[in-house]
Amino acid sequence: MNYKKLKRTRVIISFLFFILTASLFLDLYEKYANETVHEILFMQFIPSLMKFISTLAIGSVGFIIIIALTSFIGRIYCSAICPLGILQDVFAWIAKKRSSKKLFYKKKKAYPILRYSLLALTVLALVFSFSTIVTLLDPYSNFGRIVTYLVRPIVVLANNGLSMALHTIEVYTLSPVKLVATPVFILLFTIIVLIGIGYMSYKRGRLFCNTVCPVGSFLGLFSKISFLKIQFNESNCTKCGKCIGSCKSECIDLKNFTVDHARCVDCFNCLAVCDDSVLTLTSMKKSLGVEGSEDKGRRTAITTGIALLLGQKVMADVKPSKDTSALLVNEKEFPVSPPGSISIKRFNDICTGCGLCVAACPTQVLQPAVSDYGLSGFMQPHMDYVDGGYCNFDCRGCGQICPTGAILPITIEEKQLTQLGKAVFVKENCVVYTDGTDCGACSEHCPTKAVNMVPYEGKLLIPEVDQSICIGCGACEHPCPLDDPYKAIYVNGNAVHQAAEKPKEEEQTTAPVEEDFPF
Repeated sequence: MNYKKLKRTRVIISFLFFILTASLFLDLYEKYANETVHEILFMQFIPSLMKFISTLAIGSVGFIIIIALTSFIGRIYCSAICPLGILQDVFAWIAKKRSSKKLFYKKKKAYPILRYSLLALTVLALVFSFSTIVTLLDPYSNFGRIVTYLVRPIVVLANNGLSMALHTIEVYTLSPVKLVATPVFILLFTIIVLIGIGYMSYKRGRLFCNTVCPVGSFLGLFSKISFLKIQFNESNCTKCGKCIGSCKSECIDLKNFTVDHARCVDCFNCLAVCDDSVLTLTSMKKSLGVEGSEDKGRRTAITTGIALLLGQKVMADVKPSKDTSALLVNEKEFPVSPPGSISIKRFNDICTGCGLCVAACPTQVLQPAVSDYGLSGFMQPHMDYVDGGYCNFDCRGCGQICPTGAILPITIEEKQLTQLGKAVFVKENCVVYTDGTDCGACSEHCPTKAVNMVPYEGKLLIPEVDQSICIGCGACEHPCPLDDPYKAIYVNGNAVHQAAEKPKEEEQTTAPVEEDFPF
């Protein structure tokens, strides 16, 4: 077998997966992401698993294919499909080019306690629906946040600057794209994650994959028993050390002529650099030695955990509501989760905070949460009607693009009658009440006419909310001229989404006309 061609093929495949996945987050004009997202992300392990849990859809079995593929040839997912793994290879490649050392990598010890503890913690988090752990550790979601919150703003700014320059010469090929600043804490957290992973990759190759990543640890259990393995032909070995120097997983033991297959990511670098055909990719009978006995218990425990996980159906948790009174400071009982998420509880249980829906939202009303959902929803998107925008009446893009099923696709008709929350009017904050001036911005923007202007004092009109037809889109809260948390109108989220009544075809109350039209 020509192993150099095998490695080259792996590199080409990884490049394609990396570019296609990153492009979903950078599709500024929504040209193709909605139509191709599920095909591109079908084999991303955690999104596929979460979607299977949330929808029990037979078509969401990409993670099973990955397990089968790993059982056949090892952790090829980590080297050719996982975007964060490929990003680590980029850092490692840069380090390799900058290093003057002949042997950049060396055999290093494994960290089984750390690896399997984090894996067990992740499995328990999935079983007990505490997705924050998954959010923090999932490689795909970490990659998504890096692209969404760090790379995408740069691309948007470049696009907007270039579009403005082109508009001056009457070329309208490009158009400006809205950009809302990411919360500072989320931005800093993402930068720290990128620096941490980048540093680990620069110094130790796939150290993150083999110490922190639960997907890598889980697939490593199957890689150890895979049908095809990288093996030594000891009689031909000259101990030149090229294989060790090229092993990003630091898992080749030249002294004992062994490969730690649980950590090997099947990048095929060692095969490509071996000139003496010492290392080969061949089938191997299952060993019942020490290695097998040590992992038997781990595999049994993990398999049991996954069985419990797949048998679980995420259910919505209805929280009791309390009386909402008019306050000068708006105290929202619940944040607003995206349309199609069904309930806050269900959304928090399934979403991994990858940021794909944030990138796809045309008004940027979806923003990552810091403490809005509490600890269980850290970095998961919520409807930010103050700094973001409002939910377009005819948009359902977030449900079309969500890879985990946390936001389900719904029809336009369903979207326009799904009540995400209810608008609450605070009369004491309204400029009509405080300043005696006309406003009506909230009513003008309401798509269902749930906010209507009614007579107040003299010729003044003041808002009145019909919560039965309000869908909680935020079109009233966003344009309110007052600053948060003193908005005169705000949306209190529904813990469980409800069905709004269909608006009646009636004309909205308007200010009386003082004189005849002059034409």
